[in-house]
Amino acid sequence: MSKKVRVRFAPSPTGPLHIGGVRTALFNYLFAKQCGGEFILRIEDTDQNRYVEGAEAYIVETLNWLNIPFDEGIGKEGLYGPYRQSERKKMYQQYAEQLISKGKAYYAFDTNDELSFHRKDHEKKGKTFIYNWHNRGKLTNSISLTKEEVEKKIATGEDYVVRFKMYDPSQNIEEEVVAEDLIRGNVSFKKALLDDKVLFKQDGMPTYHLANIVDDHFMEISHVIRGEEWLPSVPLHIELYKALDWEVPKFAHLPLIMKPVGKGKLSKRDGDKMGFPVFPIQWNTNNGDVFSGYREDGYFSEAVINMLALLGWNPGTEQEIFSLDELIKSFSLARVNKAGARFDPEKTKWFQHHYLQKKNNESLSTLFTSLLIKKGIGYNKNLEKIIGLIKERSTFIADFWEQGSYFFEAPNTYNEKAAKKAFKEDTPQLLSKLVALFEECVDFSSESLTNKTKNWITENEIGFGNVMMPLRLALVGEMKGPDVFEIAAILGKKEVISRINKVIAFLS
Repeated sequence: MSKKVRVRFAPSPTGPLHIGGVRTALFNYLFAKQCGGEFILRIEDTDQNRYVEGAEAYIVETLNWLNIPFDEGIGKEGLYGPYRQSERKKMYQQYAEQLISKGKAYYAFDTNDELSFHRKDHEKKGKTFIYNWHNRGKLTNSISLTKEEVEKKIATGEDYVVRFKMYDPSQNIEEEVVAEDLIRGNVSFKKALLDDKVLFKQDGMPTYHLANIVDDHFMEISHVIRGEEWLPSVPLHIELYKALDWEVPKFAHLPLIMKPVGKGKLSKRDGDKMGFPVFPIQWNTNNGDVFSGYREDGYFSEAVINMLALLGWNPGTEQEIFSLDELIKSFSLARVNKAGARFDPEKTKWFQHHYLQKKNNESLSTLFTSLLIKKGIGYNKNLEKIIGLIKERSTFIADFWEQGSYFFEAPNTYNEKAAKKAFKEDTPQLLSKLVALFEECVDFSSESLTNKTKNWITENEIGFGNVMMPLRLALVGEMKGPDVFEIAAILGKKEVISRINKVIAFLS
C-alpha cells in the first residue's frame, strides 16, 4: 500500500445526505488536506433495491456547495476507478472465491424461510439466532455438505450466499481481534461471539463488507475515517484483510451526532419535527415531499462547515470561528471526542450570523437583489447603505426584508401598541410643522436632518418623544430600525414628506 494519505467518503445513494454523513466527508477532507493527501468519493451502490434516482448527483452537489470537493470520484476519474461499486462488480466475485479456496469462507444454501424458522425457534427459547461456529455444521452449507452435494447445488442453479468463517473451533476460544482506533485507542472483540457475515449475496452483488475491503485495498486507502455505527464491523474487516494477505489501513470512528435534547442519534426525520434542517441542501422526493436544506434555508456554506467541524472535534483552544484553511491547519483526529456530540440549532444560527456580518455589503446586496426581484422591487441605488444599517440585526439574507422592508415600501399600517403611545392630540400639528421644516432642507443628509430637527425641537421646547416616535412610525410603521435620520436620508425628501403626510391624514 502507498504511504501517501488517501481517504475516501463512501456514501450509499439511497436518499439525501444527512449532516452526519457530511461531517464524515468534512473530517476526511480536512485530514487528507492537512497531510497533503487525497480525498476520494466512492459511491457504494451494491444494494440496488435501495438505489434512489438523483441521490448520487445530490452528494456531488453537496460537496461542491460546501467547498470540500473530492480529488477523485464520479466525473473526476483517476487511476483507481471506476468509482461506483456497481461498475466494479466483476472484481468482487474472484475474491469471494479466493476466500473459499483458502478455507476462510463457504457457500451457504439456507433459504430465507429456513433462516426465519431458526430465528423464530430461538426467540421462543429466549435466545438469539447467530449463524456462526456453533451451528454452521448443522445448517445447509459447504461445511456440512459433501463436495459433490455442493457442486450439484451450484450446477443446478440453486441460490446461495458466501459467508465468512469468522471463528474456527480449533482456535483459542478467547482469541480476540484487536483494532487500533485513532480516536478510541485499542478496541477488542472476541471472535467466538461474532457471526459469519454474508460477503456475497444471492443477486450476484457483494455485501458492503467485501466490496468495501476490496475497494479500499485497490484504491490504496491509507485511513478509514467513518461513523461510529461501523465500529462493530471492524473485526470482520480486519480479518478479511488478513485472510487476503493485504495490509490493514488505519481506522478512526467518529462519534455520533445526537439530538438537541441529547438523547438518541440525530435522525433524518428529526429536522422537520424540530424545525431545523438535517440535510445540507433541499431534497425533493418523487412523491412530492420536500425536505429542507441549509442552503435553501439561507445558511452560508462557511457557517455549516464551521458548525460541523466543532461537532465532535475541539481545537484545544477557545477559538470557535475557523475558515476552511484554518480548519485544515488545526484539525487532528487525536482531538476528536469519543462521546456523542449534541447538535445545537441555535449555535448554527450563531455561526450564520457571524459569517453574514463578515461579508461585505456589495456581495450581500447581490444576494438580496434576487430576493427583491422576486418581490417585484426594482433597482435601489442605496442598497449597500441599507444593508450596512440593518445587517447587524440580521442572521439571514431573508432577514433584510424583515428588518428593512420600509426602505422599499411605505407602511400601510402602524403598530397599534406603539401608535397608542406615540400619537397624541397635537401630533398632526407637530408633524405638519416638521414637514415644513423638511421642505426647507436643501441638504437632506442624516447629519443635517439630525441637527435641524433637534435644534427645532429644543428651540420650541417640544418633548423629543412627541416628535421622534411619530416620525419613526410614519417612516417605518413600527418602533424599530436604525437611526431615524439615516432612514430619512436614504428615503429622500419627497418620500419622507409623503409618508409624514400619510400619517397626518390617518390621524385626521
